[in-house]
Amino acid sequence: MSGQATWPEALRARVEPVRLLALDVDGVLTDGGLYYLDHEGLEAKRFHARDGLGIRLLLESGLLVGWITARRSELVAKRARELGITFLHQGAHDKWRCLRDQLRGLSLEPDQCAYMGDDLVDLAVMQRVGLAAAPGDAHPEAIRAAHWVASEGGGRGAVRALIDTILQIQGHWPAILERMSAASGAP
Repeated sequence: MSGQATWPEALRARVEPVRLLALDVDGVLTDGGLYYLDHEGLEAKRFHARDGLGIRLLLESGLLVGWITARRSELVAKRARELGITFLHQGAHDKWRCLRDQLRGLSLEPDQCAYMGDDLVDLAVMQRVGLAAAPGDAHPEAIRAAHWVASEGGGRGAVRALIDTILQIQGHWPAILERMSAASGAP
């Protein structure tokens, strides 16, 4: 979808002021599975490459991106560094307090923030931000709290679908398509 007229006015009103996309990690950027490869806790996580490109497109368009997760993982920190996200908070058990403090530090209001979460621990944030989003396979309470729900599941392109929606509604899409077409060598 490239035409802004196709978006419901209520969604447009929530997306237009967004300057920051904050994301949960497990169940949003990953499929939520916890993969332990050995008895010492060697861990594996699966991130979706299209979500990563979407994050880079959002950052290149001047928006900020942050991750807030209750768990700690060096793999998450590595992926965050690769993508150049604005901030990463691991071990955050009070996600709203963490995000509220981050918003203050960035001089942003809650209505300038979109947040995608997938479970009960995300509800406090989802109830306070301007745009609450959930993957299609999120817990039913997270889906009820969401203003926007992806058809894709967590770790399967849900983040990219949200990012594409934000970029299209905010009018960044034509420039992105032009830039990507030029980079690929298309006429």
